[in-house]
Amino acid sequence: MEDINLEAKLLLGAASGKTKEELVRDFGLYALGDVEKRVNDMLARRLQGEPIAYVLGEWEFMGLPFNVDRQVLIPRADTELLAEEAIRYLRANRGSGARVLDLCCGTGCIGISIAKYVASCRHVVLVDKSLHAIMVARSNVLRNGVSRIVPCIDADATKAPPVSLDKFDLIVCNPPYVPTAEIDGLDRGVRDFEPREALDGGEDGLDFYRSVIRYWGPTVKDGGAIMFECGEGQAELIGDMLTAAGFKDIAFIKDGGGTDRVVTARK
Repeated sequence: MEDINLEAKLLLGAASGKTKEELVRDFGLYALGDVEKRVNDMLARRLQGEPIAYVLGEWEFMGLPFNVDRQVLIPRADTELLAEEAIRYLRANRGSGARVLDLCCGTGCIGISIAKYVASCRHVVLVDKSLHAIMVARSNVLRNGVSRIVPCIDADATKAPPVSLDKFDLIVCNPPYVPTAEIDGLDRGVRDFEPREALDGGEDGLDFYRSVIRYWGPTVKDGGAIMFECGEGQAELIGDMLTAAGFKDIAFIKDGGGTDRVVTARK
């Protein structure tokens, strides 16, 4: 019931163009008319199973607002673990002027969070092969006020990077990692509404990890790091790939459910 009440408030706020604070302040002013129609339209979409983030057109990640639509993956709480580890690493190990790459960036939530919370970064480059994702990421760069240090570039993580990108102190990557055969068994809100290309990691879910390590791993500076989000049962396999590619200090970070969710390694 608490979730339903929260969603109702979020829908009303989105339909009326109000922030959560303004909604509470002006709650007695809402009546019939355009707001009611927008709320009904949003409720109809939600009742069809569309995720609340798409209905609202935005979602929060790391305490920051992000524009979303059905052509980009919704930022998830699990992914905050990757962002938090990247922020911790940069603050502890990399001085001013660090260059960071957010590969398969989608909304740009990881890279933008890094740019907001690690003031010493020189550049945080957002990369995705989807031109629409790049458009959404650019809107989020502007929304969060980090355009000075966050460029967005369209490039394919499964191919060699543009030579103009140079090298990075840290690569973070939340690639598609759901095995193809498992996609039809996902929750309906994910399966029917989120972009398949942002989910499908190939037969074993590891296609993108192989490509990123092969093609983009060489862009990590000596002494730098690479960090991945991964699915259940994938961490050790990814760690083996990184070791074979010459990375060291492989580490796994568990999420709140005890699953190894983030893999980190140093070059």
